[in-house]
Amino acid sequence: MKLKQLLIAAAAAGLSSINATPGAHAQAFPTKPIELVVHTSAGSGGDLVSRTVAEIIRVNKWLPHQLQVNNRVGGAGVIGWNYFKTKRGDPYTIMSVTGTILVMAYRPDVNIPLDSYTPLALFAIDPQTIMVPANSPLKTFKDLMAAVRTKPESLVAATTSATGTGRLLLHLMEKQAPGSRIKFVTFKGGGEATTNTAGGHTSFTTENLGEGMGFVEGKQLRVLAIASDKRLPQAPDVPTLVELGFPITAGTIRGFTYTAGVPKEAVTVMTDVLKRAHDSQQWKEFAARNMFQDIYMGPEQFAKFLATRMEEYKEFYDAIGLAKKP
Repeated sequence: MKLKQLLIAAAAAGLSSINATPGAHAQAFPTKPIELVVHTSAGSGGDLVSRTVAEIIRVNKWLPHQLQVNNRVGGAGVIGWNYFKTKRGDPYTIMSVTGTILVMAYRPDVNIPLDSYTPLALFAIDPQTIMVPANSPLKTFKDLMAAVRTKPESLVAATTSATGTGRLLLHLMEKQAPGSRIKFVTFKGGGEATTNTAGGHTSFTTENLGEGMGFVEGKQLRVLAIASDKRLPQAPDVPTLVELGFPITAGTIRGFTYTAGVPKEAVTVMTDVLKRAHDSQQWKEFAARNMFQDIYMGPEQFAKFLATRMEEYKEFYDAIGLAKKP
């Protein structure tokens, strides 16, 4: 029986309600594994979030088939998002969301606008962090900003993308020191960026604290500040940039989306299952361990959030020439 017929049959039997049990949902959808596309490399923040959520759902048996993580890496996200674009209307493919969803909507050579998606859930915001090698002469964020103002040529930052949230943080730092330009190198994931900085190959990194925490605990990296609106309970001694006198916030989105055109019944099932995953103790422990701001939004609220975030990021995208055709 075709998927549409199965969904109609389930609805007629009263099984498609969001309050129905996962077992009831399973009779209609899904009837096979669901692909979970990740545009970053294995071990990256987006990859770890995706695999953790997939495992939580599997262990709790909230779906009769697994979420199968598929890393499609390359082109600063272009390969993964272009692949996802071909899955319009397919309820068997979802995507791990980071700020790259906004980049793909803004780049004229990619042009995947926000109305190409059916957002499912925001799970967290992963604040960007300023980390330096443990032996760096830069002891505070103010020391770093003094170097940005007086000798920016001496600095090299490690990021994961020329258009991502780590690069946004560099842009916001440059705005605090007009005329400065911070050199940066990009890596496939936050793990590689923090490893490079821990090894002393770059002056600092603007990646997420969770991706560098092992090096912080191993005393190979030092945290200067975090770009969130308030201190993280998991790192109460790390000051925010705002409290240090710099009105800067930046964080990586952690969530999931369908393409546009997916059957509403499938959206209901996945929204229900993802909400269960977010509310689970397993997720709460993972979010705390990885230094996330644990924030849940459902489909409608998440869609509005993305639209608002796009407006906020336009100045950055224009400043780095993202809207210009290559």
